[in-house]
Amino acid sequence: MPKYNFIEELRWRNMLHDIMPGTEDLLKSEEVAGYIGFDPTADSLGVGNLVQIMMLLHFQRAGHKPIALVGGATGMVGDPSGKSLERNLLDETTLNHNLACQKKQIEKFLDFDCGTNSAEIVNNYEWFKALSFLDFIRDIGKHISINYMLAKDSVKSRLESGMSFTEFSYQLVQGYDFYWLNLHMGVKLQMGGSDQWGNIVTGTELIRRKSKGEAYAITTPLIKKTDGTKFGKTEGGNIWLDRNKTSPYKFYQFWLNAADGDAQNYIRVFTLFTKEEIELLEIEHNAAPHLRILQKAVAKDITTRVHSESDYLNAVEASAILFGNTTSALLKTIDGQTILEIFEGVPQSEISRVDLQNGINLIDLLAEKTGIFSSRGQARELTKSGAISINKEKVTDLDFTISITHLISDKYIIVQKGKKNYYLVIAK
Repeated sequence: MPKYNFIEELRWRNMLHDIMPGTEDLLKSEEVAGYIGFDPTADSLGVGNLVQIMMLLHFQRAGHKPIALVGGATGMVGDPSGKSLERNLLDETTLNHNLACQKKQIEKFLDFDCGTNSAEIVNNYEWFKALSFLDFIRDIGKHISINYMLAKDSVKSRLESGMSFTEFSYQLVQGYDFYWLNLHMGVKLQMGGSDQWGNIVTGTELIRRKSKGEAYAITTPLIKKTDGTKFGKTEGGNIWLDRNKTSPYKFYQFWLNAADGDAQNYIRVFTLFTKEEIELLEIEHNAAPHLRILQKAVAKDITTRVHSESDYLNAVEASAILFGNTTSALLKTIDGQTILEIFEGVPQSEISRVDLQNGINLIDLLAEKTGIFSSRGQARELTKSGAISINKEKVTDLDFTISITHLISDKYIIVQKGKKNYYLVIAK
């Protein structure tokens, strides 16, 4: 029997958008197998995928059986939902690489050895690889009308700009996934983002018409930021779960820099804190918003679970270096890899070690050797005004000399203009 009410858990966490009638009663009465599909267009999942991963995690904690479907077949087709343009299709080698990488990430969140509700990962290529086109249109296509497919928002929104038959057929392909899982694995529920509602309902309709089986659907709201920008995107691009694409430090900073309104939503959707714990944190945060208590709690919880506790602690230390009153002496104790992570994405310039051994005038360094500033006049003006710091120490002396002794980890010099603009000088 279920351990607690999964739907109620979703409601208070603001994770419930649509639910098919009868779904809640089903989940209260029996242990249910349910699945979510993941798009294999990249070799890492992004923070946007965490919504669905958390959905499966809560589903399992409530006593149900979670199944993650990686789209080895559907990845070759392309889902039009939420897209204005048709995406490029992937070759099989790239697709298999992406699937393997995503599987490793999903396995960090779900329990694959806990009895009857152990998680499973399935690949829809396994049941599509032997299915011929003629068999598919004869046995599956005849059950869903063109009018039914045209009525879906994902199709209607693209009719004017145009969409290929390949993308048009996607909802039938996804519908067959649900039918196959229902028939062979007893899966009664499909979950996903709200933009997937039409595709999911096509699956329930196919199951009803073809095998007279029962099938249900739940979707989560699409996460939107309070400033109107897309969740999971920054000026530097997507925020990924793969540390090689988004460093743990940058990952931590993404959550730490959330607006107050966003943090209130994120702590419900992305953490495992209880309702009582979250409400207490909100009271503390509202009493002293400048302390960013919610943001820190979210950033700690998610960074630790996606990466590790040591990665979280390193990110906190790195943040203190970047935004705190760090001295030049303390900076020199930081290893080179951490420096690169802290200053990932900032403009970089190279300088000769020979020049440093002889000593370089600060203005020469800023204007001519590195090109940080476009002119010596600009470099002098900013230095005199106190806007320039070298290795976190303010410099106003126009005759200041930079030498080999200023190198951090025997390789780096950090130039700072004002409070937020950083430049990394690398000695070669």
